[in-house]
Amino acid sequence: MRRPTASLLVAALCSLLLQGCNRFTFPLLRTDPVRAEDVDLDLFLIGDAGLPAPGREPVLEALAREIAWDTTRTLAVFLGDNIYPEGLPAEGAAGRAEGERILEAQLEVLRQTRVRGFFVPGNHDWEADAPGGWDAVRRQERYVEGRGAGLATFIPDGGCPGPVVHDYAGNLRLVFLDTQWWLHDGPKPRAGSDCPTDTQAEVVDSLDRALASAGARHVVVVGHHPMASGGQHGGYFDWPTYLFAPYPLARRLGFGNQDVSSRPYTEMRRALARVFRKHRPLVYAAGHEHNLQILAGGGTGAQHLLVSGTGIYAHTTSVQVLQRTTYAREASGFMRMTVLRDGRVRLGVLVVDRAGNAREDFSFWLAAGPATPPVQMEQDDSVPGS
Repeated sequence: MRRPTASLLVAALCSLLLQGCNRFTFPLLRTDPVRAEDVDLDLFLIGDAGLPAPGREPVLEALAREIAWDTTRTLAVFLGDNIYPEGLPAEGAAGRAEGERILEAQLEVLRQTRVRGFFVPGNHDWEADAPGGWDAVRRQERYVEGRGAGLATFIPDGGCPGPVVHDYAGNLRLVFLDTQWWLHDGPKPRAGSDCPTDTQAEVVDSLDRALASAGARHVVVVGHHPMASGGQHGGYFDWPTYLFAPYPLARRLGFGNQDVSSRPYTEMRRALARVFRKHRPLVYAAGHEHNLQILAGGGTGAQHLLVSGTGIYAHTTSVQVLQRTTYAREASGFMRMTVLRDGRVRLGVLVVDRAGNAREDFSFWLAAGPATPPVQMEQDDSVPGS
């Protein structure tokens, strides 16, 4: 057997040093819990929940318990990839029954608790970026809203890119985007469609108006694809993958349109960042990566970037701590943003075990009070070409 060369051993050691912290919380931080009477709204962010275990799914069980405390002050947002692997097939097609089972597991959380929920589409909901994706995402919309007991909203609708705006209690503005619309090669709403916006320029202009008119509200922009990531879609892999798989370099070079480095993804990030740097939303929240991350927004313009993509138990991938990382962990769970009546905003990361028990692994204050007028930011290297 041929022995490893010295250079290969050095490369392996370097990868170990760079990737070795991918399962750790960094840094460890917790704040005191808040009083229930001080809460204006609890916003739960859970992504990539589209392959729940048959019978019982620990993460969805934990979510149902956490959101049930007050149905009038709680919202759940499913951050896309609501059905693996290729969205909801047509009626009578192979895989339709399994697709319905997957959606029912998520919808039952809302029906059981009577909490309102939003379903954002992801790339897998668009038939994994296949030509029939637009049809698949509209099928899912009809099913979710037909079976959601008036509690579930598929947003944006019709395969439209958004943005769609919802305001809550004077303190929070939610802005929903379908980021897969930017990346999809096949049929989709284009200029002249029935969508309120159907060109990139129209989406950007509408997003600018949505953020500019928020006033003193904190703005949370929601999509499926993250603006930055220490996970695989950001070009970061664990060391065995670097050693034994051929594709990490190709993905870093942008050969897959679902990765941050690809041309269409970069164009989308650049366009969103131009708006975010003018108006600085408090949060841009996404899924897509199967891990939990909190990142400083940097040149993206958002104050904080959240990645919450582990909505089913043990469906996780490695994550690397970056210079901008506030928190990173390869673990199943979801995030909870608590907006207080005085305008403060607290973020907690809840990790879920096999038995369906959730514990807060990390928390900190996203905002110390009501939103303040944004300060336009200069670009930096985090969004190439912006």
